[in-house]
Amino acid sequence: MSNKSFYLPQIVGKGYGDFWRDTNRYRVLKGGKGSKKSATTALNLIYRIMKFPDSNLLVVRAVFNTHRDSTFAQLKWAQQKLGVSHLWQNTVSPMEMVYKPTGQIILFRGFDDVLKLASTTVSKGYLCWVWIEEAFEIGSEKDFEKLDLSVPRGNVPEHLFKQTTLTFNPWSENHWLKKRFFDKAADDVGVYSTNYLCNEFLDDTDRAVFERMKTTNYRRYAVAGLGEWGVSDGLIYENFETLAFDKDRLGSEDNTQWQYRHFFGLDYGYSNDPTAFIAFAVNPISKSIYIYDEHYETKMLNCDIADMIKRKGFSKERIRADCAEPKSNEDLRRLGITRIMPSVKGKDSVLNGIALIQEYKIYVHPKCKNMLAELSSYSWKKDSNENGVNEPQDCNNHLCDALRYAFYDVKYFKPIDPNAPKRKISFEEHYIKSHALNARDIGFKKGF
Repeated sequence: MSNKSFYLPQIVGKGYGDFWRDTNRYRVLKGGKGSKKSATTALNLIYRIMKFPDSNLLVVRAVFNTHRDSTFAQLKWAQQKLGVSHLWQNTVSPMEMVYKPTGQIILFRGFDDVLKLASTTVSKGYLCWVWIEEAFEIGSEKDFEKLDLSVPRGNVPEHLFKQTTLTFNPWSENHWLKKRFFDKAADDVGVYSTNYLCNEFLDDTDRAVFERMKTTNYRRYAVAGLGEWGVSDGLIYENFETLAFDKDRLGSEDNTQWQYRHFFGLDYGYSNDPTAFIAFAVNPISKSIYIYDEHYETKMLNCDIADMIKRKGFSKERIRADCAEPKSNEDLRRLGITRIMPSVKGKDSVLNGIALIQEYKIYVHPKCKNMLAELSSYSWKKDSNENGVNEPQDCNNHLCDALRYAFYDVKYFKPIDPNAPKRKISFEEHYIKSHALNARDIGFKKGF
């Protein structure tokens, strides 16, 4: 430990004393947004590394490339907050942090490279601590156990202890994290729950966001604000889970790429409601939806939306956008998003769209946090007796609406197996197809 002195209560604040001192094998922290759980964890781990010689830390997320703007940035902030930045060497390539006085190291890995994750070692001291940030993104307990059996490993000196810290937002009560760590007590597990009310560093404008949420959507407030488990009762889509996947490799392992097609949806917003854009792949044979990209932002002008779509590389794709905004749709066409198309609405179109999506299993990439949040709170209305009615709540459903707009085209998608025997095409049919004509236009019989 350096000679730098800390007044920790002033730096860390209140509400995390037991968490800070916890030495259990597992330290599990769920909390709402703005609860300072990630900030406190980062401060704690930087402080620990400097306090305990020979200790080393592995930081893990579902997807490796999400570290840079989250855990890596958070740990750099913690160094600055503690006034010890000069004692650390931080590099992005390779992504690691080295404590200069002793050579202790912080490594960063992702569950998207399981082999590299399981083989992680250090050349000096002991890899005794693991931090899994956004642990809710780890879709299966089996993936967690692969890491848990590999790191931390071996015996450590008496002055050290082995510990895995898991931090996350509790989006669904059906997640394996709840069943494993919260539903039954265990001697080697310390569990904690926190929320924005214990974060004295929030200003009045930050708190106003939660107070407004409390009156407009209490279900979402209970989860995102108070850090309570998201309940599945009354959810419209219960058929979803988090999964880290490569959209470019869907179907590559068993040569079924031909079964997948990509769809894109857009729901307009501005002041209070965000503009919501979604990209996903569908396999109609396995009845699977893979949501791999999103955008969620308020106060976007149409030129901003066009730039965002171009930046993501989707400007040439067919995008279904809200038909209630014909002017915006035309603006986007003139701005280079030429294949923008209006959504199709009509009697019972919302319920029919929901029913169609409910037939599929939804896999959400961990980076699509707003989609996960919506799916975890989008629910049916209730009557005065708290019984569900067949009408969705019209709030916090912007990405869900964009998903539904785009999904209209799924029912017309019929994948063609490239291995299937090819049907012979008559000269007349070929002529019709090549000239984009209707059979009736040239006097041919129907049926081609």
